[in-house]
Amino acid sequence: MITFLVCLAALVTAYFTYGKYLERLADTDPARPTPARRMADGIDYIEMPRWRVFLIQLLNIAGTGPIFGAILGACFGPVAFLWITLGGIFFGAMHDYLSGMMIVRADGRSLPEVIGQYLGGGVRSAVRWFSIVLLILVGAVFITSPAQLLTSLVSGVSQAGWVWIILAYYVLATVLPVDKIIGKCYPVFGVALVAMALGLLGVILFGDYSVPEMSFHNYQTNPEAFPIIPTLFITIACGAISGFHATQSPMMARCVGNESQCRSIFYGSMISESIIALIWAAVAMAFFGGATGLNESLAANGNNPAWAVDVISRTTLGHIGAILAILGVVAAPITSGDTAFRSARLIISDMFKIDQKPLWKRFAVCLPLFAVGFVLTQVDFAIIWRYFAWSNQALAVVTLWAIFVWLRRRGKNMWVALIPALCMTYIITSYVFISGQFIGMGPVTVAYAGAAVLTAGIAALAFRTK
Repeated sequence: MITFLVCLAALVTAYFTYGKYLERLADTDPARPTPARRMADGIDYIEMPRWRVFLIQLLNIAGTGPIFGAILGACFGPVAFLWITLGGIFFGAMHDYLSGMMIVRADGRSLPEVIGQYLGGGVRSAVRWFSIVLLILVGAVFITSPAQLLTSLVSGVSQAGWVWIILAYYVLATVLPVDKIIGKCYPVFGVALVAMALGLLGVILFGDYSVPEMSFHNYQTNPEAFPIIPTLFITIACGAISGFHATQSPMMARCVGNESQCRSIFYGSMISESIIALIWAAVAMAFFGGATGLNESLAANGNNPAWAVDVISRTTLGHIGAILAILGVVAAPITSGDTAFRSARLIISDMFKIDQKPLWKRFAVCLPLFAVGFVLTQVDFAIIWRYFAWSNQALAVVTLWAIFVWLRRRGKNMWVALIPALCMTYIITSYVFISGQFIGMGPVTVAYAGAAVLTAGIAALAFRTK
């Protein structure tokens, strides 16, 4: 319990300390007009209150990531607490806040366009298509997972039926003005997500459960196949750092009324997500009697984290828990899926300079995206998730290097981005080598050495960027 409480306190404290430092680093100016005020169009650029933008951003970046990812990450043991805490403070929240500020200063343009300003046209083109693919993968993941859960909760509607219902909603949320569905519904679902986490926090603090203390032991059933480095850092993404977040920031960067609000909206939403992930990792281990019990229980139920969420919520929170589970665990992925498709629409419209005021143009851009997303729902969910998880962290790496160049150009403290960029570059490259090691690409030590060489080469290229 002490480890959990220390990590929780560190996350809360970081918002008022490190977050403030980053705010000064970004030269926040409340007098500088934001894109929402300078470029209002009634579709995407619409100023909204800070509390509403915060809750929308939290739901945009959350999905099932800080819940499912935290439960699967807890299978490694209490070491997950350390990654969620340090990753959330120094990697994820820094990544979300500074990239969010870069996007606000760039008139709310989509992430690839902003990255291209600092890493060049070639990288811009690659990130454009990479981001579109990632967002379609996210959309497919967040069609399939809530459809599966709704099928188990509601009788009379098949999984295919739920897929079509969710897709229909996605079309409306993607093409309508941001304040119509997203601006009105998201705050309600955001409150449900936070309420569920707070309820579980109460269970941890006052219930008859024991949260394990810090340990670096790998509790996976097959630790050789799932080493902590790099697998844990890929498994827990949204609770620590996620490239998907930066693809969502342009939507809210177009709705922020004042730069002084950005710390709470971008840094604060990521800290909140890390707290949610920390709570779910703790309750997952406590509920099943430790990481070993969690692994055994998940293995007996198809390694399905949705099952664990349902059992934990109903058992610890009763009927209220069941309602919150439905609102939080079903609404959260749906509200990330629709904004994934909306972000893809913004990227394509920025790329080809397509005016988004005419409704038919919005439909023309987004309908092919939904067609591809639907096709992907027919693919095995586990395969889609693996590609999404690695792609997600790879995009975070590119964004971190763009932040590094942005700070370096401005003569600011580049180390706040450089250290996370180096660490995450090593993680994603070693993950490729480690995955290949199980199909005959050599021992683990060779994989780690190869990742180190690649990381050094990428760092050298970043330092040469003018």
